[in-house]
This record gives sequence, C-alpha cells and structure tokens, in this order.
Amino acid sequence: MKDFFEVLEELYKKVLLGATLENDSQDYIFYLNPAFSEQDGRTATFSECSHTLGLQGEGQPSSVNLATSSVAPVCLKSPSPMSSAHEIKLLQLTVIKVLVTRILAVETEFLAKEKYKEIIKILLESADIDSKLTCMFQNQDKLLAHMAANCLALLLYFQLKEKIPLSNSWIAFCQKTLSEYPESNKVVYCLWTLTVVMKEIFKDTYSQKTEILKQFLAPFDSIFKGFYNSLFSQHFESHQDTSKTVNSLICFLELLELLTASRIHLELHCTCQRIFFLKPSCVLDVITWPIQAFVKRKFIIFVKKCLLWKLGEDLCRGSVPSVRPPDRHLEADMLALADAVLGAVALGLLRTLPVHGKPSCFGGGELQPGREQVAGPDHVILRAASLLILKSLEIKFQNDASVTEMQVDLQRFMSELLTFLKPHLQPSLQSHNPCEWLSRVFIEQDDDMLEAAKASMGIYLTLTRKCEATESLTQEKELWNHHTHENGYNPHCIFLFFLKSVGFDSTVLLDFLISSETCFLEYFVRYLKLLQKDWDEFFTICKYFDVTESNDSITVCGWISSLVQDRRSHQVGLRPLVALGSHRTAHTWASGASDASSEPPTQVVMSKGTQVTLQANHLSPPQASQSLVDYDSSDDSDVEATGLCLANGEQTSSYQEAMQKLQDTVGTSGDKKEHNLELQSRPPVPKESTTPVSVDCAIAPESIVSEVGMSYRTVKCFDELQGAVSRLQKKNLFPYNPTALLKLLKQIEAIYNKSMNPL
Repeated sequence: MKDFFEVLEELYKKVLLGATLENDSQDYIFYLNPAFSEQDGRTATFSECSHTLGLQGEGQPSSVNLATSSVAPVCLKSPSPMSSAHEIKLLQLTVIKVLVTRILAVETEFLAKEKYKEIIKILLESADIDSKLTCMFQNQDKLLAHMAANCLALLLYFQLKEKIPLSNSWIAFCQKTLSEYPESNKVVYCLWTLTVVMKEIFKDTYSQKTEILKQFLAPFDSIFKGFYNSLFSQHFESHQDTSKTVNSLICFLELLELLTASRIHLELHCTCQRIFFLKPSCVLDVITWPIQAFVKRKFIIFVKKCLLWKLGEDLCRGSVPSVRPPDRHLEADMLALADAVLGAVALGLLRTLPVHGKPSCFGGGELQPGREQVAGPDHVILRAASLLILKSLEIKFQNDASVTEMQVDLQRFMSELLTFLKPHLQPSLQSHNPCEWLSRVFIEQDDDMLEAAKASMGIYLTLTRKCEATESLTQEKELWNHHTHENGYNPHCIFLFFLKSVGFDSTVLLDFLISSETCFLEYFVRYLKLLQKDWDEFFTICKYFDVTESNDSITVCGWISSLVQDRRSHQVGLRPLVALGSHRTAHTWASGASDASSEPPTQVVMSKGTQVTLQANHLSPPQASQSLVDYDSSDDSDVEATGLCLANGEQTSSYQEAMQKLQDTVGTSGDKKEHNLELQSRPPVPKESTTPVSVDCAIAPESIVSEVGMSYRTVKCFDELQGAVSRLQKKNLFPYNPTALLKLLKQIEAIYNKSMNPL
C-alpha cells in the first residue's frame, strides 16, 4: 500500500512541474482510476480499495519509472492505515485535476501535453470516470465531494475542447437531479459542476467558445427553466431547515450570472440565457424574503451588475467588444428588467434592504469580546440600490416615454431614493445640496460613482431632448431644471461635487482617463459636450456654489429653486446673475469672527466705479501640481522639469502678488472707507442691475478668492489636464488617440475666456 501511495505522490510532483512522463499511458491509468463502493455512495474501505486497485491480484504494472523530483512545491505525507483509502482517493482526484490543468496551460511543453492528453482520453474511455465522480457527490465527506465536482468539471471542459461527446450518463444525472428539486440532495454539486465548466469556457480565448457553450447548454435548455421556477416559487418561511435552500440559492445565482452574461456577451439564442429576463420578479422577490442579509446582498448586487452590463466581465479575457452591435431583443429584455425593478421599488423594495448589518471584517463578521462595534450603514447596499433606480430610469426613458411620464417617474422614484438615503448620510442632506448625495454615497467606489453620474446625465439629456421637441420649451425646461436640483440629479452640480471630492486635481482625472476600469472617458466626453451648450447654466450654478462655500447655511438648490419660482411668479425672463445680485443685496452676512475681534466688519461694495482688477489667468493655487507620470527616463526630462518648475514659480509668484493686492485693498480699510472691487474672474454684472452688491464680511481674503473661483478652478483643472494629455500624446504614452478630447477641452477654455472678456 505504501508503494502505491508513493507512486501517486511522485506522479503528482512530476505533473505539477510539467515534466514529460516516460511510461506507457496504461500504467498511469491503473494508479488514477478511483475505487468506489456502490453501497450508498460511501467511501471504499481499505480492503475494497486494495482489491480494486489490484494490489492483491494481477494487473498491477511490473514497474513504473518515476524518478524522484528534486524540487516539489508541496510536501505530501504517507497515509496512516486508518485513512489510507481516503487519502489515496483525494490524491488521485488531485493528480487528475493537475493533469487537465497542465493540458490547458499554454506554458506546458508540447510533448508533455500530448502525453497528458493521451492519459486523460484513455481514462475517460475505459474507467467510466464520470459515473464514479457523480456518485461521490453524496459522500458525507464534503472535501471529497467538492474535489470530485471540481475534477469532473475540468474533465467535462476537456471533452468540450477536444470535441469529445459528453457522457450520456452524466447528462442524465444532471437532468434528473435538477428536475427533482427540492427532493434531490445533490443539486448543489450539480450546479457547482455546471458553473465551473461555464467559467472555464468564458475564460478561454478560444475563437469557437460560442459553439462550445451552445453544445454544453443544449441538453439543459428546458431543464434550467423548470428549475428556476421551482427554486424561486418555494415558500421560504415554511422551511424548518433553511440551509439547504440558501445553499441552492447561492449556487444557482452564480450559474444564473453566467447564463445572463452569455446573453449579453455571446449570441447563442438559447432559452436558458433569458430565464432571468423572462421572470425578473422571481429574483427580486428573494430580496424581500426573511432570509440572511448576505443572501439579499448577493442578489441585489447581481441585479445591479446586470443593469450595468457587467456580468461576466471579469471572466471574459479580451473577448468583450468595447462597442456592442445593436440588439433590439436584448434592449427589450433590459427594458423588462428595468420595469420590474421600478415596480418592486414602488411596492417597497427599499424598505426590505438590510442597510444596518454586521460590519464586514477581514476575518469575518464577528467581533472579539470587549471590542465595540462601529455603527454605520452598509454602503454596498446603498450604492447598489441607488444604481438600481438610476439605471432603471435611464433605460425606461430611452424607450419612448413621454415627457410627463418621465417627470412623474423622476419625482416619484428619486424622491423615494433620497428619503431612503437621508437617514444613513451624516450630516443629513437636508442642510446640503441634494445633488451632493451621489458623491457622498459613492465616494469609496469610483467605478460605481461614474456609472451613477453617467446614468443621471443620460436621464438629463434624454429629457432635455424631449423638452426641446415640445412647443412650451422654456416653461417645461425651467420647471424641469427646478426638479433636477430638488431631486438631486442635476449634471452640473454632480460634476462639480465630483471635482470637489478629488480636490480639483487634474492628475486624478488623468488617471481615470488612462484607466479602463471605469466609464470616465465616456462620461467626461458627454459632459464636455453638454457644457458647451449649457455654459450659462453651469456658470450660474458655479456662482451659487461660491455663495454656499462662504456661508454653509445657504443651500445651492434652495437658491435655484427660489430663483425659478421667482422667475415664474413675475413672468419676467431675468438673467440668473441678476437674480443672484438681488438676492445677495437683500441678504447680509453676519461676521464669522465677531468673537475674535472687536473691530467692525469690513464692507466691500461691488459697483461700476473705481476698480481693482485681478487677472484670473494668473491666479493659481499655492501648491504646485504634481505629474502622474514620471518622465525621468525621457531624453528631455531635465528641460521639461526645469520648465515646469519655472512655470510653477511664476504662477505661485503671481498668486502671491494677487493675494497681496487683495489684502492691500480690503484688509487695510481701518478707516472704514468703501472700496469698489471688480473681479475679472467673474462676468460683469448686467446693465439691468445697477444696484451695488453690499456684503458685510470679516473673512480672510483667501475665502474671497475661493468664492470667486469655482468656475475658474474647474477650467484651470481642465487646462492642466489638457497639458498633461498633450505631453503624453507627444511621447506616444497615451493609450488611445485623445485628439477629440483635447479639442473639447480647448473649446471649453475658449468659452470661458469669452465669458470673462466679452469685448
């Protein structure tokens, strides 16, 4: 018995290293054929194993020449008499698994690979290996059952790759197991085997993966539909032992994700690919079941990934096209899913989500005794719920919804979403711009944040186009602009909050542009195009941001809502900046430093009299921006570095001069003289507004400059980004052609300069 185990051990070591095997293939089959007792699927005893392996009779090969490997990654011990049969069976399955893995590996030498293939083919033909492995599924030893399922999955995939017909006994076993649910106790291993095979097909770069997958799924096309209905139609509350149901749900969800991903990425035209789209309410209902929180979490993330078309992306190695051809059938499926999600939300889906769960820790969810649990919401759930609503609304609006219907749905579902989020965001959104919710919910997940921003902008653009097609364009758009701020999906506010969250750092934007892990490029280009057409609205919102940065008690959306209401009540098309001036004239800021200084506040009056001019294009933050890419290896790195230092030095010097000039003008007014100040970084006040803007303030000059510069800081960030992209393009270091992007950035800069210097 010891000799048998040692031969297997040496065989394992040689195959693990990818070495060529010298002996006849039949000799290895003798050692790889697992023993099995037909009595209740139990593990064979020592004597049964010995008899099956031929250790007590004839048939054992006279000699197998396996020289001991000098290097082995693992250390295997000889089994004890009590566990020898069990250990041998596990080692046999491990060697079979490594053999198939080595066959599939590109780096395996040709001669060694051909020998491994020959061994596996003989094993499949002569040993009835499929039946033996499926019988192990009901073994009480979970490790052995798991190894059998894993080994069987790789053997099935090998058969598909080599165009060997699948075993009829295995197909019959799977069909019988799935159709008899919930009576069958082998469903989990059957599902797990199917899932592993599909994962291997997805990961393969083989050009005929579509044909392989279609061949694999064909025998189960109708079986999956029946199993789907049986699994999700059961009454979870009536089960005394729910562990079996939970395990089945988790295993099938993984398989369902692969089936749905094949619907998105591959054209198979199989019914089983669409079972989720045909009845999405079955999956959504699971979220409302009285089931463990982690199960609900998995299901809501699955629906989110489906709406984002991200199912299976981590498995498709270079096979997912960047631009998919139009598929009206898939679009209809997505619309059905979006309608089902919105219907579930209307029925109270958000109220059933486990927002307050145990914290996810590296070692598990349980805390050590004596350690205090940090309270806080599950932001994964918050992000998933937010994306579910945004993407569902976007998909629905892209499919011929009327303007009235869109406005009603936006008001209804966005209001419900904000109501759901507000208790979990501190400080509450009630004292902030509602559009800030997106950057606060998604701050820890860049890819989801950009998907949400892109979806909200898609909603905005779709409704804008439909408003433009109506006769009452102005009235409809003004009312809708009010709704965009009230319900937190105005694209300009969202983009400005995004820039604030990254500190207006152009290197962060450059990193996003270079990375392929987010949709930032698509979102950024669409926003720049919107910004070209909607510059006045953007500039107005920037002015409100400047006001709220100086006084946190003023909310951006509150100002804009009152502005729209004021416009409609007076029926006068006032310019936004005129209204802003009248609001600021009527509102007097209290001094924030009254306790620190007994001097009266300084009054700054902005009018058309004498002027002190600050050149906006010379203002620069005192901190020099740092490059994302190191150019030290370039030939002209020294010249470029010197130029960068000189430029930064000049900008810092100009910044200090401007600050000093502002301090000399404002900070030295001890005799309470009125100074007239016009900041060139702001557009001139329209002629209709001749009333000077009086502002009582005792704040630092830096705050005044910050108040001035929201639009300037945005354009400055764009300018730095444009320079960085241009430098990378000249050195052929940018991953794609950025010409169109650079053109958009230059056009935005030109619009800004024109608005600053209208003459």
